[in-house]
Amino acid sequence: MRALVLSLMGRCLKLLALAATAGTISLTSISTGLTQESLSINDVKRVLAQAIHEARSRNVGAAIAVSDRTGNILAVYNMIGANRQFNAAGVDCTVGLSNIPVGCVVVTSDPKQPNGVPGKGGLERIDVPGPVAAIAKAITGAYLSSSGNAFTTRTASQIVQEHFNPKERFSPSGPLFGVQFSQLPCSDLVIAENSAAVTIGPKRSPLGLSADPGGIPLYKNNQAVGAIGVISDGLYSFDPNIGDFDTDLDELIALAGTVGFEAPIDIRGNRITVEGKTFRFTDRGYRALRSKAAEAIPFDQLDRSVGGLTAIGTYFAGTIRQGTVFGTPASGYRANTTGEYGPLNAFILVDSNNQPRFPPRDGTEGTPEAMTANEVRTIIRNALTIAFRARAQIRRPLGDHAHVTISVVDTNGAIVGLARTPDGPVFGTDVSLQKARTAAFFSNRNAANELIAGNLGNYVLQARSALGPTALSDGVAFADRSGGNLSRPYMPDGVTNAPPGPFSKPISEWSIFNTGLQLDLVAGNLVAHRSFLLGLSSEDTALGCTPLPLRPETAKSRIPNGIQIFPGSVPIYRGHVLVGGLGVSGDGIDQDDMISFLGLHNAGLELGTGIGNAPREIRADLLFANGTRLRYVSCPFAPFLDSADQTPCTGK
Repeated sequence: MRALVLSLMGRCLKLLALAATAGTISLTSISTGLTQESLSINDVKRVLAQAIHEARSRNVGAAIAVSDRTGNILAVYNMIGANRQFNAAGVDCTVGLSNIPVGCVVVTSDPKQPNGVPGKGGLERIDVPGPVAAIAKAITGAYLSSSGNAFTTRTASQIVQEHFNPKERFSPSGPLFGVQFSQLPCSDLVIAENSAAVTIGPKRSPLGLSADPGGIPLYKNNQAVGAIGVISDGLYSFDPNIGDFDTDLDELIALAGTVGFEAPIDIRGNRITVEGKTFRFTDRGYRALRSKAAEAIPFDQLDRSVGGLTAIGTYFAGTIRQGTVFGTPASGYRANTTGEYGPLNAFILVDSNNQPRFPPRDGTEGTPEAMTANEVRTIIRNALTIAFRARAQIRRPLGDHAHVTISVVDTNGAIVGLARTPDGPVFGTDVSLQKARTAAFFSNRNAANELIAGNLGNYVLQARSALGPTALSDGVAFADRSGGNLSRPYMPDGVTNAPPGPFSKPISEWSIFNTGLQLDLVAGNLVAHRSFLLGLSSEDTALGCTPLPLRPETAKSRIPNGIQIFPGSVPIYRGHVLVGGLGVSGDGIDQDDMISFLGLHNAGLELGTGIGNAPREIRADLLFANGTRLRYVSCPFAPFLDSADQTPCTGK
């Protein structure tokens, strides 16, 4: 047996060496332009009509939302009687200052407890309007998917819980643990529909990303064009048990809406593996539908006794509209044409005048150590180069490169550069920025004082109890993987009955709706936005999350779109001086780690200005908490398409 294993290993190494010598990858041709597809008004009507037909076949009412790929809400339809099963407040939800009545849904971490789980805290047991939950589901299905992977809100449920897979004792937390608190309504990057500064590009979600089944992506000619979100059961939750196959009405109604807009079979979540485990796409297939799409009553022939389009402030004005073509200026994403990233097929974000939103610029600190625009440009170009060389983890076909978004911030959290590969999932735009800011913030000597000023000093005390009396003020370099170690309800991660990390709630209080410091930083913003949508307040949440002190250079806190607690970022140093953070998101978490770490390392070698990764002697992987050594980054094994290098991060 040993001889057989050695023989197979030898053959694999020969194949890798052969691939490495077969020629270098063309970074300009490996990612072609995206096919121009979008949802037309008639497409949106068809999706709605088919979903409504399935709901009526099951004698249930539903709230239904349709989004394009960049989060523009193209339609919101509320059926008569939808989502009135449970309501902790005892009164119907309304939306807007005009108090339009719609059904409520209850946030609960246990679908078997429709009034929420006592003692969990956070967002547990609050009511939100059904159409608002449907919007969050649609945006999630759109944002998590691309033309190389199709993920649903059921997929999201699988990858955000305290174990992966859920209920597998002593298994680590989900790979995207914490991603639900991204795309927030207070974010300064993903914006409101009526934003005065920017009107195109990725939009915010009222509840962040959703893990409640019923959000499914839509495709045309194999291109991701948006998603449908449905809620009908009165509960906004997740699936805590993937050991069975549910008959979920939200998911089935949404599935009916996708007929004619189905995700290609080969890129669906159930064809993609991580850590040897297959993702879930939906628990039931098209054969489980009770309706036939061809028999659906055309949308324009439905009368008011069925339901109607429902305006939701800053998300949907009440009239169906067409989607934008992703990758064109109208979508807010387009190819970079200036050549500043060399021959790479880079994409950027643009404003309504087709001008770059985040071109490389100098840091805002005004100090001699601050990054220059050229250094930012070089960092992004080197990170993009690693992405184009890296073998993708969550994409099909096999052999495709990683598709990600790359964000660079200074120590104030100001965006000094942002670029991406053409087909990276949209969620990575906001998340890469969260990651960059998180690394820069927790590596800053002012982190403890600013958390205390924001009335979050209890987390500082817990961190110092675990790490030592100077934690968060001693200049230790935290990558997002390091801070993520401290943010799990079990520490060590996944070890059932272990104590919580200092940034987490204990497991008795923890849920995906109550994670700890991550939620507490933005909870006030989410509650304010809920009040605005319910018509209880005429004032929306402020642009810029968290109660932390504002920086004089930016008039924002250092983390104005919240923090992220899964891997994919590193702090940036000039020698021993912190100058910013680099965040990457869109592919597997080890790939995100590698792209940030190696991209910054290679940029430092090219620049020769002292820019680079943190000196080894100050990295967080020298620290222990609860007897566990923290991690800094974790790079994948044999990660490249053009090289047989097995461990490219070793020794750096």
